[in-house]
Amino acid sequence: MLTRRSLLAASMLAAALTPVGSAVRAEDYPSGPVKFIVSFPPGGSIDVIVRAIAAKMQPRLGKPVVVENRVGASGLLAAGDVAKADPDGLTLLAAASSLASNPTLFKSMPFDTLKDLQPVSLLFRTPLVLVVNRDLPVKSVGDLIALLKQKPGQLNFAHGGPGSAIHLAAELFQTMTGTKMNGVPYRGTPLGLNDLIGGHVQLMFADVGGAMGQISAGQVRALAVTSTERVPVLPNVPTIAEAGVPGFDADGWTLVCAPARTPQPIIDKLSAEIGMAAQTPEVRALIIKLGTLPVKSPQPPELKVFLAAEIDRWGKLIERSGAAKSL
Repeated sequence: MLTRRSLLAASMLAAALTPVGSAVRAEDYPSGPVKFIVSFPPGGSIDVIVRAIAAKMQPRLGKPVVVENRVGASGLLAAGDVAKADPDGLTLLAAASSLASNPTLFKSMPFDTLKDLQPVSLLFRTPLVLVVNRDLPVKSVGDLIALLKQKPGQLNFAHGGPGSAIHLAAELFQTMTGTKMNGVPYRGTPLGLNDLIGGHVQLMFADVGGAMGQISAGQVRALAVTSTERVPVLPNVPTIAEAGVPGFDADGWTLVCAPARTPQPIIDKLSAEIGMAAQTPEVRALIIKLGTLPVKSPQPPELKVFLAAEIDRWGKLIERSGAAKSL
């Protein structure tokens, strides 16, 4: 027979087993200021676009929407802070695709990417552009592949450190073309481009926005972009797949995540609000202007599958290339 005490015990057990905030209503969100933690410094494309999205969200949510830059450890600091934050939807992560490479690069992480973070919205994709020193005797991807096969291991490429998007694009290129180059790490795209112009390295996979000035000025030669479609700001530059490497796809991306135990109504509302802000004409125009590509984000459950697939995809490449050993 159920006594008052047993009913009380049962209700306490049910409360303990019920996910935090399961009764939260979407219309009650947000209860306070919303903060995007960006794992890159101010002024870069991710920072600029997230700030534009935040400005569009603020009047709709009725609360301040702010951006905080937390740089370091290949994005681990920012991601770790969000993974450990209260699951109330008030602390969000805006992470680059290093979020997918870090689990393989760093064997000891302070959080589990798939267990501790919930993807909310894919903001945009970041195509890279393959650029070469203007004195290098190549005018196409085919020319470059031929030169690399004539001189295996003799050409140097600049990159942003093991596991960075521009590093993994070069590793994928070598794998898919059967070529061999030497990687030279730099602390950021500008330093790598400076040495590319100076001839200290011969090529680089750079983010389009970061290399546009040098391309326009004729300081470097653009051979192809890493996306599966051409980039609006470089309409005459083919994709690497078009240029003779079928199936090549090495875009970076920016993904918004929340702490894993954030209630589903809040996740759904955030997904809708971020999506609407990112699809406004002003934000789409900004995304294109900065050399990135607008996207229509999949729903959160699909994004979880996407993130797991990206971790697997780039993890296998990192293991094959030995990038993790250089850390």
